[in-house]
Amino acid sequence: MNNDMSGATPADVGGAPAAEADRTAETRPVVPEDAAPPVASVDAAPRPGTITLAATPIGNVADASPRLRRALERADLIAAEDTRRLFALARRLGVSVGGRVVAFHEHNEASRAPELLAAARAGSAVLVVSDAGMPGISDPGYRLVGAAVDADVPVTVAPGPSAVLTALVLSGLATDRFTFEGFLPRKSGERARALAALADEPRTMVFLESPRRTHETLRAMVQALGADRRAALCRELTKTHEEVQRATLGELADATADGVLGEVVLVVAGAPARVVDLQQAAAEALALADSGMRLKAAAAEVAPRAGARPNEVYRAALARRDADDA
Repeated sequence: MNNDMSGATPADVGGAPAAEADRTAETRPVVPEDAAPPVASVDAAPRPGTITLAATPIGNVADASPRLRRALERADLIAAEDTRRLFALARRLGVSVGGRVVAFHEHNEASRAPELLAAARAGSAVLVVSDAGMPGISDPGYRLVGAAVDADVPVTVAPGPSAVLTALVLSGLATDRFTFEGFLPRKSGERARALAALADEPRTMVFLESPRRTHETLRAMVQALGADRRAALCRELTKTHEEVQRATLGELADATADGVLGEVVLVVAGAPARVVDLQQAAAEALALADSGMRLKAAAAEVAPRAGARPNEVYRAALARRDADDA
């Protein structure tokens, strides 16, 4: 048998014809020499001996991650904020809950945490889910994580949907710095004090609110933050009737007078930078003090007009008085 194949074509040796080989070379993607190697696939199943906090959809069930689906099927113990909602979610996802399910909510978090820690220490894969979004964000979870850290029990997160971040991005307001304020107090006096403390907050603020209290909360925000402060009312996020109203607080308060439907997230712009003439304010406070008013009272009267805090005006007035007496 003649083994001389010097004249053979690529097709003769099991390769592609020359023209086809050229086309293949032309269409093959060029990979930079310094490109990072592809990330190896990781098993999505929850790890034994570990507590996993998993985010659930906030509206659209299609947002459920593959890790959440696998965790629901494979976890040994599932701690759910509402067990009925957990099984309803599993049905919508078409998955079977494989482990034992226990209730884990704000009223039993402290008493249930030792059981979850013990299960993880015994080698069980423990899954924690809330009704919607990420556990621990205005939902049970953060106390458990703190207890797990203290007990040296491993904790991990299966990230996913978040109403806070979704509303923040949709709001059209600054996202480089923000603060999450959760639910404001229900009592009007406590709510007013909480908002007053945020009047000078420069970062974008994100609030959760019940639709029943949204109008009342917006009115309180108008009083504390000003009717012209920009804001966004986000409701039914990721759902069929998702809506984002971007306006001033005053306009949103008027728009909600007849009520609001659906889950609500309020995003409010941070306070604009203050332009304060403390020297002028100090001079006005000293003038009032010269007419018989106590300097602290004078500073408190001048401060709102100057856009300053009373103690700022008071200190500036003292410094000005000391300079004049020197």
